[in-house]
Amino acid sequence: MFKKNLLFSVILLSLFVSVLFLSNCSTVPLIGRKQVTLIPESQLVSMGVDNYRGFLDSMPLSKDTRNAALLNDVGYNISKAVEQYLKDNKLEKRLKDFKWEFALVESNVPNAWCMPGGKICFYTGILPYTQNADGMAVVMGHEIAHAVARHGNERMTQQIMAQAGQMALAEFIKTKPAETQAIFLNVFSVGATVGVILPYSRKHEYEADRMGLIFMAMAGYNPNEAVEFWTRMSKMGGQKPLELLSTHPSDTKRIENMKKYLPEAMTYYNKTKK
Repeated sequence: MFKKNLLFSVILLSLFVSVLFLSNCSTVPLIGRKQVTLIPESQLVSMGVDNYRGFLDSMPLSKDTRNAALLNDVGYNISKAVEQYLKDNKLEKRLKDFKWEFALVESNVPNAWCMPGGKICFYTGILPYTQNADGMAVVMGHEIAHAVARHGNERMTQQIMAQAGQMALAEFIKTKPAETQAIFLNVFSVGATVGVILPYSRKHEYEADRMGLIFMAMAGYNPNEAVEFWTRMSKMGGQKPLELLSTHPSDTKRIENMKKYLPEAMTYYNKTKK
């Protein structure tokens, strides 16, 4: 009897877990890959806003008004194109809690990122590599793609489940705010350690590259500039990490894949020129 009850309990638990995952399984737009995101997007957006505000309080905004205005124009155009695409495909709920913001901060680091909710930051150090509106759109499309694809939620779900053990995910988030915040910062900031998350993150990078090309093309920016941008980035001085130890693909592999993605992106770009 005990064995039968134990078996029954295991079956029920398995069914519960299966229902939980299926109910939180969605499809990445344009890519078609199934993903599991168990964290309420509204909660991630709230955390993203707090961290975005905190970052801007600690960093000086750039006085380069021309590029700051260009950043806002490019961000606005791509975000609107993305909103229209998602609306046309009945996926507008993915952006329900988004309020787009674009900031240019003074820093020599060639970097850009997007917090959940559409809070996007560019560092002035990336401007020598973007060089023009199309180059800026390459980076903007890529960062917006990460947010639209909910890559951060996917990674946080994986990390929290690894730490929570037998504890329910919702209970972990509620009772362990410090641990949850630490995982958030690990996912949405530089400094991830070597581990299983790194190859998974490179998959996200390739997805964001492909989606980003399409998003910039939808807004009328030439996706061919992506190859030029990454070629310039590949010539950046300084020591670069081996791909195995990096969350980003190597420049060579990235450019190779960009060239494969271009024909698809150009179909969207050509539509904007008719």
